Amino acid sequence: MYERILVRYGELTLKGKNKHLFVAKVVELIRSKLIGLDVTIDKRHDRLFIELNHESEVEVIKRLNRVSGLHSYSLITKCNVDIDEIALKAIEILQSKTKDQVITFKVETKRADKSYPLTSQQLSPKIASKILRTLPNLKVDVHNPELTLYVEVREDGAYLYIDQIKGMGGYPVGIGGKALLMLSGGIDSPVAGYLAMKQGIEIECVHFESTPMTAIESVQKTIDLVERLSIFAPHNKIKLHLVPFEPIHAKIMATIPESYLVTIMRRMMYRIAAELLKKNKALAIVNGESIGQVASQTLESMACATEVTNALIIRPLATYDKMDIMSIARTIETLDISNRPFEDCCTIYLPNNPTIRPSLKLALSFEKLFPYSEMITQAVNKTITIQVSAYDHTDILGKGLTVEECFE
Repeated sequence: MYERILVRYGELTLKGKNKHLFVAKVVELIRSKLIGLDVTIDKRHDRLFIELNHESEVEVIKRLNRVSGLHSYSLITKCNVDIDEIALKAIEILQSKTKDQVITFKVETKRADKSYPLTSQQLSPKIASKILRTLPNLKVDVHNPELTLYVEVREDGAYLYIDQIKGMGGYPVGIGGKALLMLSGGIDSPVAGYLAMKQGIEIECVHFESTPMTAIESVQKTIDLVERLSIFAPHNKIKLHLVPFEPIHAKIMATIPESYLVTIMRRMMYRIAAELLKKNKALAIVNGESIGQVASQTLESMACATEVTNALIIRPLATYDKMDIMSIARTIETLDISNRPFEDCCTIYLPNNPTIRPSLKLALSFEKLFPYSEMITQAVNKTITIQVSAYDHTDILGKGLTVEECFE
């Protein structure tokens, strides 16, 4: 029934003189996501048409849902600019949609081709009257209809559609620069990464792995999370930086008072992330912190932890509650992966009574108990970087190897 999909850019069209850059980027992403499908992309001034060429509309829409910067899309059909032909197409669409249910509707016509003799106001009632003769279950309501039939009259034909499918929204990933996502194996940080990409930020992921203090399965879980996030990334790939954090982790556990374990650990992580930021020419650090959710995420704790760097810190989930975060995680299919029972260095050996209002003075004094500068330099230098692909699974389990040996 439908031969095309109409794609709308939404707020990209409000970008003034920079509009062409945003549109070019989102079209590039669309082409990338539709590789392997025999579709034709027809780019117009303010929108884009995808000719399905008998490809599955379900599969095309599934892939479009992975493209940030798209406002909405509609399945459309095309016919000659003839009222009888338009009415026949409209009846076919509406009959399939309503299944003989009594429903209110209206016809909304847009005359893009100004040379056509009838105006939009003249076309709509003529089309509606022909529809009503065949489909008595439909009732006209021009003010608050349950269903609207859209007809666009263009020079090359009439385009008809009824539904608008919501897109991912935001801006095309990559248009906003690159950031490093501090990715644990939990629920929050993958969602933060997704929201950052949705706003046009290309991400690389940083994971602080503490094997053998933590199970190697926690690293596999992280890799699987990155694979899932990669479906939203350019070329379906994201870099993952695996930081060997165990020496620092063990030293913190052995020397720092229990109530300050998390505070000092976060300060070390931020120092390492800041170095990797410069090394990889990124512009910001992204994390999954949500204000007040745990002891390390009070305003006082976050301020104390980030005092070690002047890097820009982006917290997409700062004001989200847990239910909202879990809802997004479920939608992007990271929740089940995050819920696997393998803890990382952020959750294992957590103190019973962590401080929620850490003192910067005390934190600085505790850090003098071990030579962290040398250890941070070593961690940065020994960081393993791998390319993770959405469609090329990386399996490190069952090899009987360390993380470092897996990627030698």
